[in-house]
Amino acid sequence: MTDVILRNENIKRILNGHPWVYKTEIDHIEGEYEPGGIVDVYDHKREFIGRGYINLKSMITVRLLTRDKNEIIDENFFRKRIKTAWEYRKRIMKDLNSCRIVFGEADFLPALIVDKFGDYLVLQTLSLGMERFKETIVKLLVEVINPKGIFERNDVKIRELEGLKQIKGYLYGKFDTIQQFEENGIKFLVDLENGQKTGYFLDQKENRAAIHDYVKDANVLDCFSHTGSFALHALHYSAKYVETVDISQEAIDIAKKNVELNGYLNRCHFICDNAFNLLRSYDDENKKFDVVILDPPAFTKSKETVKDAIRGYKEINLRAMKILKSGGFLITCSCSQHIYPDKFLQIMKDAAFDTGKIIRLIEQRTQAKDHPILLASEETQYLKCLILQVF
Repeated sequence: MTDVILRNENIKRILNGHPWVYKTEIDHIEGEYEPGGIVDVYDHKREFIGRGYINLKSMITVRLLTRDKNEIIDENFFRKRIKTAWEYRKRIMKDLNSCRIVFGEADFLPALIVDKFGDYLVLQTLSLGMERFKETIVKLLVEVINPKGIFERNDVKIRELEGLKQIKGYLYGKFDTIQQFEENGIKFLVDLENGQKTGYFLDQKENRAAIHDYVKDANVLDCFSHTGSFALHALHYSAKYVETVDISQEAIDIAKKNVELNGYLNRCHFICDNAFNLLRSYDDENKKFDVVILDPPAFTKSKETVKDAIRGYKEINLRAMKILKSGGFLITCSCSQHIYPDKFLQIMKDAAFDTGKIIRLIEQRTQAKDHPILLASEETQYLKCLILQVF
């Protein structure tokens, strides 16, 4: 076994359970190894820390898979991990028609993502080490989950940092990549081949269900709607009228199909526009809504652009507060990992101050339980969802 010896420096983050070892934390490597191969990690006193896979092309040089020195990384290891992840979902989720089966580091399988849409799975292997086990993982997913098909969505830039190509395609079975699934009793179409990420954002499943009490008989504006997930939940929960807004005509077209699939077209209006511009124009027109939903894409993916992201979040929330009727509800989200929950709340306070509004925090939510948060790894906690009442 190849040994990776860490520097005699602060490694509390790793000892506390974080699975990443950065290149700058390594003192030296003893023995031969293949990129993506399994290595043992020790501190400077030669105390065993864990076992994982290595790739010197990546700044995250080692990703730990186990801290048990007696645990071998083989097919049985992956079988146990995948079974454990699936049993967890079966225990904590009432509806398994759609869910995330494996959430990378939080399921102790770093850089592996597996999503379930009806009878089909979508897989991402986002590191060289996990890519080497891809055939084994597919075999075990068929054994444990028994899907009708598995599609690979490895068309993501992060793989290039690992020296991997971007690819997508069939891994098990041949099937139509436009599939139907259900979320909270609502029907959706998902494009497994060309949709964003794995085709649909499952992490908001419980937050979408949570809007039930706020949208009944309401006029709702859903911005950054993508394929209409929040809008459809509002319609399903008896909203009087919903405006569905996204900058992508392709996303709007799928949203319209989803709304039609559920029989709600007569209560929904679709707008292809920039949400920033639309909110500003509605403010100028003094147009009012009972509920405004904001679920934008990440405004920052690095610490360097946090200030710009804060300005963006403040702008859209400020505009949303101004077009809400007194006592109306703002359901606002951020999936930017570098915008921490306290900072997101502060942005709301600042926006309220600038608009002369008073806000009440009704619910403070995070990602769904099939996206568990590993407390030792702050990267696994990224989604914020606030339900605010605005006066």
